[in-house]
Amino acid sequence: MTNDNDDPVDADFLQMSRRSVLKATVAMATVQATGLTMALGSGAANAASNTRAEAKGPAMVRVRLQVNGGSYPLVVDTRTTLLDALRENLRMKGTKKGCDHGQCGACTVLIDGRRTNACLTLAVMHDGNEITTIEGLSNGEQLHLMQAAFIKHDGFQCGYCTPGQICSSVGMLNEARQGMPSHVTKNIGDTFSALTAEEIRERMSGNLCRCSAYPNIVAAISEVAGVTRTMA
Repeated sequence: MTNDNDDPVDADFLQMSRRSVLKATVAMATVQATGLTMALGSGAANAASNTRAEAKGPAMVRVRLQVNGGSYPLVVDTRTTLLDALRENLRMKGTKKGCDHGQCGACTVLIDGRRTNACLTLAVMHDGNEITTIEGLSNGEQLHLMQAAFIKHDGFQCGYCTPGQICSSVGMLNEARQGMPSHVTKNIGDTFSALTAEEIRERMSGNLCRCSAYPNIVAAISEVAGVTRTMA
Protein backbone atom coordinates (compact mmCIF):
# COMPACT_ATOMS: atom_id res chain seq x y z
CA MET A 1 0.00 0.00 0.00
CA THR A 2 1.28 3.48 -0.89
CA ASN A 3 0.30 7.03 -0.01
CA ASP A 4 -0.44 9.83 -2.43
CA ASN A 5 3.28 10.32 -3.03
CA ASP A 6 3.75 6.60 -3.72
CA ASP A 7 5.88 6.23 -0.53
CA PRO A 8 5.47 2.90 1.25
CA VAL A 9 3.64 3.07 4.61
CA ASP A 10 4.98 1.19 7.65
CA ALA A 11 2.83 -1.90 8.14
CA ASP A 12 3.33 -1.82 11.92
CA PHE A 13 1.93 1.72 12.03
CA LEU A 14 -1.18 0.55 10.20
CA GLN A 15 -1.64 -2.27 12.69
CA MET A 16 -1.64 0.08 15.74
CA SER A 17 -5.12 0.16 17.21
CA ARG A 18 -6.78 3.13 18.83
CA ARG A 19 -6.43 1.34 22.18
CA SER A 20 -2.66 1.10 21.74
CA VAL A 21 -2.39 4.83 21.08
CA LEU A 22 -4.39 5.63 24.21
CA LYS A 23 -2.23 3.30 26.32
CA ALA A 24 0.95 4.95 25.09
CA THR A 25 -0.45 8.42 25.79
CA VAL A 26 -1.49 7.50 29.34
CA ALA A 27 1.90 5.96 30.04
CA MET A 28 3.71 9.12 28.93
CA ALA A 29 1.43 11.33 31.02
CA THR A 30 2.05 9.13 34.07
CA VAL A 31 5.81 9.52 33.72
CA GLN A 32 5.51 13.30 33.45
CA ALA A 33 3.14 13.51 36.45
CA THR A 34 5.50 11.42 38.56
CA GLY A 35 8.38 13.79 37.83
CA LEU A 36 6.24 16.81 38.67
CA THR A 37 5.07 15.24 41.94
CA MET A 38 8.65 14.57 42.99
CA ALA A 39 9.60 18.19 42.24
CA LEU A 40 6.61 19.53 44.16
CA GLY A 41 7.34 17.17 47.02
CA SER A 42 10.84 18.55 47.31
CA GLY A 43 9.49 22.11 47.35
CA ALA A 44 6.91 21.23 50.02
CA ALA A 45 9.62 19.67 52.16
CA ASN A 46 11.70 22.83 51.91
CA ALA A 47 8.69 24.98 52.83
CA ALA A 48 7.96 22.78 55.85
CA SER A 49 11.58 23.07 56.92
CA ASN A 50 11.40 26.87 56.69
CA THR A 51 8.16 26.90 58.68
CA ARG A 52 9.77 24.85 61.43
CA ALA A 53 12.69 27.28 61.52
CA GLU A 54 10.33 30.25 61.86
CA ALA A 55 8.40 28.46 64.61
CA LYS A 56 11.34 28.84 66.98
CA GLY A 57 9.80 32.15 68.11
CA PRO A 58 10.38 35.90 67.82
CA ALA A 59 13.61 37.66 68.74
CA MET A 60 13.38 39.03 72.28
CA VAL A 61 15.63 41.83 73.50
CA ARG A 62 16.18 43.77 76.70
CA VAL A 63 15.31 47.45 76.69
CA ARG A 64 15.04 50.11 79.39
CA LEU A 65 12.32 52.69 78.84
CA GLN A 66 12.49 56.03 80.66
CA VAL A 67 8.83 56.97 81.02
CA ASN A 68 7.45 59.89 83.05
CA GLY A 69 10.56 60.04 85.19
CA GLY A 70 10.64 56.31 85.91
CA SER A 71 13.00 53.66 84.54
CA TYR A 72 11.48 50.40 83.35
CA PRO A 73 13.56 47.38 82.24
CA LEU A 74 11.63 45.21 79.79
CA VAL A 75 12.16 42.16 77.62
CA VAL A 76 10.15 42.69 74.43
CA ASP A 77 9.70 41.27 70.98
CA THR A 78 11.75 43.35 68.54
CA ARG A 79 8.51 44.00 66.63
CA THR A 80 6.70 45.54 69.63
CA THR A 81 5.63 49.11 69.02
CA LEU A 82 6.19 51.74 71.67
CA LEU A 83 2.41 52.06 71.94
CA ASP A 84 1.97 48.38 72.79
CA ALA A 85 4.91 48.44 75.21
CA LEU A 86 3.33 51.35 77.08
CA ARG A 87 -0.15 49.88 77.17
CA GLU A 88 0.50 46.15 77.49
CA ASN A 89 3.86 45.91 79.24
CA LEU A 90 3.78 49.00 81.46
CA ARG A 91 -0.04 49.11 81.76
CA MET A 92 -0.11 52.86 81.03
CA LYS A 93 -3.50 53.01 79.36
CA GLY A 94 -3.67 56.78 78.97
CA THR A 95 -2.06 56.60 75.53
CA LYS A 96 -4.81 55.39 73.21
CA LYS A 97 -4.71 53.03 70.26
CA GLY A 98 -6.84 54.52 67.51
CA CYS A 99 -6.10 53.70 63.89
CA ASP A 100 -2.75 51.97 64.60
CA HIS A 101 -1.53 53.45 61.29
CA GLY A 102 -0.29 56.89 62.38
CA GLN A 103 -3.27 58.69 60.88
CA CYS A 104 -5.37 59.78 63.90
CA GLY A 105 -2.81 60.95 66.48
CA ALA A 106 -4.58 59.32 69.45
CA CYS A 107 -1.31 57.63 70.48
CA THR A 108 0.83 60.80 70.47
CA VAL A 109 3.51 60.93 73.18
CA LEU A 110 6.55 63.12 73.71
CA ILE A 111 10.00 61.62 73.10
CA ASP A 112 12.79 63.93 74.26
CA GLY A 113 10.22 66.72 74.01
CA ARG A 114 9.19 65.95 70.43
CA ARG A 115 5.71 64.64 69.66
CA THR A 116 5.67 61.17 68.12
CA ASN A 117 3.02 58.67 67.07
CA ALA A 118 3.75 55.76 69.39
CA CYS A 119 2.13 53.27 67.00
CA LEU A 120 4.70 54.01 64.28
CA THR A 121 7.88 53.50 66.28
CA LEU A 122 9.37 50.43 67.93
CA ALA A 123 10.06 50.18 71.65
CA VAL A 124 13.63 48.96 71.02
CA MET A 125 14.40 52.22 69.22
CA HIS A 126 13.91 54.27 72.39
CA ASP A 127 16.18 52.65 74.93
CA GLY A 128 17.26 55.59 77.14
CA ASN A 129 15.04 58.25 75.55
CA GLU A 130 12.91 60.44 77.82
CA ILE A 131 9.30 59.50 77.10
CA THR A 132 6.36 61.52 78.42
CA THR A 133 2.80 60.25 78.22
CA ILE A 134 -0.41 61.94 79.32
CA GLU A 135 0.13 60.44 82.80
CA GLY A 136 3.42 62.31 83.14
CA LEU A 137 2.30 65.83 82.23
CA SER A 138 0.71 66.69 85.55
CA ASN A 139 2.68 67.29 88.74
CA GLY A 140 0.84 65.09 91.18
CA GLU A 141 -2.61 66.60 91.63
CA GLN A 142 -1.56 69.80 89.85
CA LEU A 143 -2.64 69.65 86.23
CA HIS A 144 -0.47 70.80 83.37
CA LEU A 145 -1.58 74.15 81.92
CA MET A 146 -2.78 72.39 78.78
CA GLN A 147 -4.81 69.84 80.71
CA ALA A 148 -6.48 72.59 82.72
CA ALA A 149 -7.21 74.59 79.55
CA PHE A 150 -8.84 71.59 77.84
CA ILE A 151 -11.14 71.21 80.85
CA LYS A 152 -11.90 74.93 80.99
CA HIS A 153 -12.75 75.19 77.28
CA ASP A 154 -14.45 71.77 77.06
CA GLY A 155 -11.88 70.62 74.53
CA PHE A 156 -13.15 67.06 74.57
CA GLN A 157 -16.39 65.11 74.42
CA CYS A 158 -15.86 61.34 74.42
CA GLY A 159 -12.27 61.97 75.56
CA TYR A 160 -10.71 59.14 73.56
CA CYS A 161 -8.46 61.39 71.47
CA THR A 162 -7.79 63.83 74.33
CA PRO A 163 -4.51 62.33 75.65
CA GLY A 164 -3.01 62.49 72.17
CA GLN A 165 -4.45 65.96 71.57
CA ILE A 166 -2.93 67.31 74.79
CA CYS A 167 0.49 65.71 74.29
CA SER A 168 0.53 66.93 70.71
CA SER A 169 -0.45 70.45 71.85
CA VAL A 170 2.43 70.58 74.32
CA GLY A 171 4.89 69.33 71.70
CA MET A 172 3.51 71.73 69.10
CA LEU A 173 4.03 74.77 71.34
CA ASN A 174 7.62 73.66 71.94
CA GLU A 175 8.18 73.40 68.18
CA ALA A 176 6.73 76.86 67.59
CA ARG A 177 8.81 78.29 70.43
CA GLN A 178 11.93 76.88 68.76
CA GLY A 179 11.03 78.71 65.55
CA MET A 180 9.86 75.70 63.52
CA PRO A 181 7.51 76.96 60.78
CA SER A 182 4.37 75.27 59.49
CA HIS A 183 2.83 75.16 56.03
CA VAL A 184 0.89 78.38 56.69
CA THR A 185 3.66 80.36 58.44
CA LYS A 186 4.08 83.74 56.74
CA ASN A 187 6.93 85.23 58.72
CA ILE A 188 9.36 82.45 59.64
CA GLY A 189 11.25 84.68 62.06
CA ASP A 190 8.16 85.39 64.16
CA THR A 191 6.75 81.88 64.58
CA PHE A 192 5.70 81.70 68.23
CA SER A 193 4.45 85.26 68.71
CA ALA A 194 2.28 84.86 65.59
CA LEU A 195 0.68 81.59 66.67
CA THR A 196 -2.77 82.35 65.25
CA ALA A 197 -5.78 80.06 65.16
CA GLU A 198 -4.87 79.23 61.57
CA GLU A 199 -1.37 78.23 62.67
CA ILE A 200 -2.75 76.09 65.49
CA ARG A 201 -5.21 74.28 63.21
CA GLU A 202 -2.46 73.54 60.69
CA ARG A 203 0.01 72.33 63.29
CA MET A 204 -2.60 70.13 64.97
CA SER A 205 -3.95 68.67 61.72
CA GLY A 206 -2.40 65.29 62.52
CA ASN A 207 -4.71 64.84 65.51
CA LEU A 208 -8.27 63.90 64.67
CA CYS A 209 -11.29 64.42 66.92
CA ARG A 210 -14.26 62.30 65.88
CA CYS A 211 -16.52 64.40 68.13
CA SER A 212 -15.38 67.53 66.24
CA ALA A 213 -14.44 69.57 69.31
CA TYR A 214 -11.91 71.46 67.20
CA PRO A 215 -13.02 75.04 68.03
CA ASN A 216 -12.70 74.32 71.76
CA ILE A 217 -9.34 72.61 71.28
CA VAL A 218 -8.04 75.65 69.39
CA ALA A 219 -9.36 77.92 72.16
CA ALA A 220 -7.58 75.86 74.83
CA ILE A 221 -4.28 75.88 72.95
CA SER A 222 -4.59 79.62 72.21
CA GLU A 223 -5.02 80.37 75.91
CA VAL A 224 -1.94 78.35 76.90
CA ALA A 225 0.07 79.88 74.07
CA GLY A 226 -0.88 83.35 75.33
CA VAL A 227 0.03 82.52 78.93
CA THR A 228 3.37 80.94 78.06
CA ARG A 229 4.13 83.81 75.69
CA THR A 230 3.61 86.24 78.58
CA MET A 231 5.73 84.09 80.89
CA ALA A 232 8.51 83.98 78.31
